[in-house]
Amino acid sequence: MTDTPHHNSAEPERGPRTSDIPAGATRRSVIATLGGVTLGAAALGLASTAQAQAEAKGQVRTPAQARPGAAPAAACVLTPEQTEGPYYLDLERVRKNITEGKAGVPLTLRVTVTDVTTCSPLPGAAVDIWHCDAVGVYSGYVAGGSTPDTTFLRGVQLTDSTGVAEFTTVYPGWYVGRALHIHVKAHVGGTVSNGTYHGGHVSHTGQLYFPETYNTRVAALAPYRNNTATRTLNARDGIYRNGGSSTLLTITQLGSDLGKGVTGTVVLGIDPAATP
Repeated sequence: MTDTPHHNSAEPERGPRTSDIPAGATRRSVIATLGGVTLGAAALGLASTAQAQAEAKGQVRTPAQARPGAAPAAACVLTPEQTEGPYYLDLERVRKNITEGKAGVPLTLRVTVTDVTTCSPLPGAAVDIWHCDAVGVYSGYVAGGSTPDTTFLRGVQLTDSTGVAEFTTVYPGWYVGRALHIHVKAHVGGTVSNGTYHGGHVSHTGQLYFPETYNTRVAALAPYRNNTATRTLNARDGIYRNGGSSTLLTITQLGSDLGKGVTGTVVLGIDPAATP
């Protein structure tokens, strides 16, 4: 498996080479292999038969669909940690729309963060996401055809009083060795000034995934059909197999035309005091 968008490479996951890193960028340490990841208490839980059947239909059940006013069923369940990967940049730029004009199927991403110690929504947490574009390129890196001074598809949003952070982005593409995914961190205890999140600590690092039925349909649309890399299915992604079903997005199509956009929802259960 690899977490580097090199379309002609199947090398194991690695940190970026010196030439890959934008000059002057401050980066957190890279978790180079899955073996170095500390999984949460729920990491070893396998997806239930019902969940597997739901994924096959592209309709994955989610705790966010609980009755109005009820706490999400995942509120007390710690979401498994997953590898940061080699393409994180410590930009901490607070913004809702992270597209910067990138083409793709519009995606409204809603992440609900809960405090597993109280089984309640966690307001004020900073949800930090980053992902590749339709053809598998991350911003901020030379590798894969990007340039060091770009910031597309990266951003931070603070959760509201109900624990929800919302982003406007596009459905991600893919690259060799990895299923379609979005990287995510949850920061706690920091502050915002001049449009940037400062301080605090990271309480969760993980990845979000997409149902294969939607992945297949999106892959047939422009500009995704220009991606020549072989697409890896969730079931064949070694990182997904280690807790990824816990963060499989529930996708809702907006209208009859998939190209007009989708909404993706997920619940992250974190321990705010944790520093994994």
